[in-house]
Amino acid sequence: MKYRRLGRTALQVSEICLGTMNFGPMTSREESFAILGDALEAGINFVDTADQYGGRLGVGATERLLGEWLAEDPARRRRIILATKVHEPMSDDINDRGLSARHIQAACEASLRRLGVDHIDLYQMHHIDRTAPPEEIWQAMDRLISQGKITYVGSSNFPGWAIARFNERAAHSGRLGLVSEQGLYSLLERRAELEVLPACQAYGVGMIVWSPLAGGLLAGRSEDASGRRASAQDGEGARAHAGRLEAFEALCRELGVAPGFLATAWLLNQPGVTSVIAGPRRRDQLSSLLGAAGLRLDDSVLQRLDELFPACGAAPEAYAW
Repeated sequence: MKYRRLGRTALQVSEICLGTMNFGPMTSREESFAILGDALEAGINFVDTADQYGGRLGVGATERLLGEWLAEDPARRRRIILATKVHEPMSDDINDRGLSARHIQAACEASLRRLGVDHIDLYQMHHIDRTAPPEEIWQAMDRLISQGKITYVGSSNFPGWAIARFNERAAHSGRLGLVSEQGLYSLLERRAELEVLPACQAYGVGMIVWSPLAGGLLAGRSEDASGRRASAQDGEGARAHAGRLEAFEALCRELGVAPGFLATAWLLNQPGVTSVIAGPRRRDQLSSLLGAAGLRLDDSVLQRLDELFPACGAAPEAYAW
């Protein structure tokens, strides 16, 4: 496993981050624990979750499952960089959501209880809340930092302008500011290159990529595909991109690598990317991506991928002239 600094911090995180959204609702407790163990053994030290994850089991279920795994061996907590999120609705209560200072404080304390830990390494805003001023949010985050409940603050699904705004406000008050952005990025979805990635690079914010395989479209055709991946392979997106996906899989066969492996390696070769989230449902799905960490693609392969999946270009030139 290879490691990179999380944004401009000195913290080292693995190039592959273990995403836990499937744990509980889609993946059994036993298999979830096995995947977590495999990840540790492979050198993954970065684990991402969210307070809302739980699906049919209800919000908070995934954090509770992760807390049970951590409780089995206290040494596990020291070995991982633990990240979770706040913003999404946790109940029907109008104030049990969003990024008000009140909800941030209450949500963090609830996450700590479910996880069974005394602090969260990376506390991420799951989505922008246009009703909450940055001053209110930073007030809540400062309080949590001073209480020792969180260490770093990150964003998720933020536009470039919000990353800039939050970090300018933070710098004005002498704060560290946002250190990471968890965003949507893949060969099939490159719009982050217009504004989000340039903002991250300008402010020293590490990009953590979610949905690197475009919901399974870049994982390649498989007879044993199920769930979300099967839906992706048979859905409108697969039909819309059929020609490119066939050419991509042909390139993978030529190179002798699995499609998901190459799609992940491509992301880790992009400027500004710190870590790529793997969200396995089964143990074998994690192992198939591990080799992408540390793999550097040569210019000819990168050029062929750009030809198959063209870049958006630089803003504003890409759309202004």
